Amino acid sequence: MEQLAPRRNLRDELKDRGVRMTHQREIVLDLIQGSARHLDAESLWKLAARKDPRINLATIYRTLTLLKRYGLVDELDLMHIEGEKHYYEVARLRSHIHLACFQCGEIQEFQTPLFSRLSKQVEQECNFNIKTGRLEFGGLCSKCRQKERPATDSSTQQKS
Repeated sequence: MEQLAPRRNLRDELKDRGVRMTHQREIVLDLIQGSARHLDAESLWKLAARKDPRINLATIYRTLTLLKRYGLVDELDLMHIEGEKHYYEVARLRSHIHLACFQCGEIQEFQTPLFSRLSKQVEQECNFNIKTGRLEFGGLCSKCRQKERPATDSSTQQKS
């Protein structure tokens, strides 16, 4: 499996654009930047409130809107695993694929040169300038597949 492209540095990107860095904005940026998982706005708010109880949900949404406007975070629905909830992740320097497990909710990221080649093919054949692309697959992760296997194996043995 190909290693994922690095994430953008949110703080540096905003400073380069002349955006004022408040204490609360710094907290939100650190949480998003340092998260190993995809966060929704409410989860991000709860984590931020542990660091500064004065942070409210409106601050989270304003910061996410700012980051989305500059193309620094991606907003994802991740196969609507948890209804209409939206998740946020720091934009990477190259596109990647999300694999969403319907059973446990785990989200894996996968990067392949095929995705880049497909994007280039679409641009050429459709005369379309792609700014961003997302691809998601839903199914069962390897852990959940392993959990299901013993039940399938035992039912097969009983029929014999």
